[in-house]
Amino acid sequence: MGFKANLLKKIEIDQTAARIAASIGPPDSGRRIDKQLARGFLSQAGYEKIIERDLELYRLAPQAGRERILVLDNDLPIYATSPADVALRKSPIVKEMLNIRNIFKILNDADVLVSQKDESLRTLREEMIAGLDLHFEAADIEDIYNDGRASLESKYAEGIEETLQLFAELLGYGPPPAVLRQAHCLIIGHASSPPGSAFGPTVLFNRMHMDLKLIRTAVVLKDEGAVAQYQKVAAGEAEADATGVEVLAFLRDAVLALPKR
Repeated sequence: MGFKANLLKKIEIDQTAARIAASIGPPDSGRRIDKQLARGFLSQAGYEKIIERDLELYRLAPQAGRERILVLDNDLPIYATSPADVALRKSPIVKEMLNIRNIFKILNDADVLVSQKDESLRTLREEMIAGLDLHFEAADIEDIYNDGRASLESKYAEGIEETLQLFAELLGYGPPPAVLRQAHCLIIGHASSPPGSAFGPTVLFNRMHMDLKLIRTAVVLKDEGAVAQYQKVAAGEAEADATGVEVLAFLRDAVLALPKR
């Protein structure tokens, strides 16, 4: 795959991992992991599926010479042991429970438990992303810009949004705080530190009007005047710093100005 395809794949991995994480509830929440979503995620990674008794297991790449087995349940544990040993610990039969050594294993899995829940999900995400070539040249960024410009000229909303997502990923841009959100708009921008203090530069794409705008200056969120001016620009009542293809050029140039990876 080329750079753009790999970057889109990374975005998909991140989004899917976030959705799975959101479906894993705390012990007393009653929420259960979205197994269908998790199965697709694990299948996409190419992990071998193993059915052992009533358990759905996945074989990860060995680490430090030890097998790694993930159990698809609400805890999403990863064990450094064999599928048979996981089955013994997680779903023992009566005969196995008569053995004192087995009882110790069933009652305490600390000797083989590597991670659970968010930590396990983070491991899966990192290993999937590690397999992607995310190195890029100036020509790759120019291609993204050109695709976005073509989408803008043909009024292809999905293509424009894809271009903005790609630039957002490269620049570390994210969604706006609640006070800056707009109906029917995809908005990306730079969140200042500390979080919640300011937001910008900001790019706004109105899907209804096919309107692409840039506000270069960061909006200080406690500054009511600055927020009001932002709202005017978003509503088309004040002039933006750049519009249309100029916005894409701004994003392209910002990426090209980043330190080389």
